[in-house]
Amino acid sequence: MIDETALQMIRDALYIVLIIATPLLLVGMILGLLISLVQSVTSIQDQTLTFVPKIISLIVVVVLLLPWILSILGEFALEMLRLF
Repeated sequence: MIDETALQMIRDALYIVLIIATPLLLVGMILGLLISLVQSVTSIQDQTLTFVPKIISLIVVVVLLLPWILSILGEFALEMLRLF
């Protein structure tokens, strides 16, 4: 019984991490693709051109999604306490 509960907790934790990380990874990937396209068209090879917009956009996405992330983590915490 304990093994099943521990496996369920680990499975749920990995699923929650995947759900929370997906929007952030998608935004970073799409923005990186767009910046790479602009760099190849304009022949600008500045490294800060890739990092600064990604960092700023990811901070904006995290701030916008923070209520959603906190609600998911709160539900997860309550579920873990219930199982424990």
